[in-house]
Amino acid sequence: MAVHVAGLDWQSIADELNAHGYAIVPGMLTADECIAMAAQYGQASLFRSRVVMSQHGFGSGEYQYFRYPLPSMIAALRQSLYGPLADIANRWHEAMDMEARFPADHADFLARCHAAGQQRPTPLMLQYGPGDYNCLHQDLYGDHVFPLQAAILLSQPGKDFEGGEFVLTEQRPRMQSRVEVVPLKRGDMVIFPVNHRPAQGGRGVYRVSMRHGVSRLRTGSRHTLGLIFHDAA
Repeated sequence: MAVHVAGLDWQSIADELNAHGYAIVPGMLTADECIAMAAQYGQASLFRSRVVMSQHGFGSGEYQYFRYPLPSMIAALRQSLYGPLADIANRWHEAMDMEARFPADHADFLARCHAAGQQRPTPLMLQYGPGDYNCLHQDLYGDHVFPLQAAILLSQPGKDFEGGEFVLTEQRPRMQSRVEVVPLKRGDMVIFPVNHRPAQGGRGVYRVSMRHGVSRLRTGSRHTLGLIFHDAA
């Protein structure tokens, strides 16, 4: 997994993030890996908690947070993706004049989170059925926030489900929100901001506030793996 991640075109990924607020990595997982990963949703021993969205006003559907130790593939993805994303995150924070900087190794960043009381793992799997959706939101979880996250679609659009598009919105200062519908196939990974991203304006760089969600599922079943790099309080 680390070799695969290192071989990605990280300059193109950074360029897409800067230009559009997200980047798609096609075929991050194979179909068989996606099927095996989605099947883990029924293994209660892998998870620390289950959230039914309708009970909290988050939408409709449910998700579960993995417990430590994470399954080996999820741990490998989280570790190997963090380093290249930390380079992008540090450039973003410098551009936005934000103080926080991120160490090169994920273990060092997690140590920072844990010392501040953010000790609960945040990788999660989401499950949607007909009529389910996820309201626009941000995955913050505490004072220490890594500014990028990733999601991998584990189900095949048009076969396993209809509808259920991944959606991003950006709120630009003194302007209406802009919406982006992100086209994903099974196994594709999307990288996107947790909260803010830099954008170039006529007077220099400014902060754009981002939110993400999932539109209403019309038919079928949809599973997604979410990779968040900070832990929760």
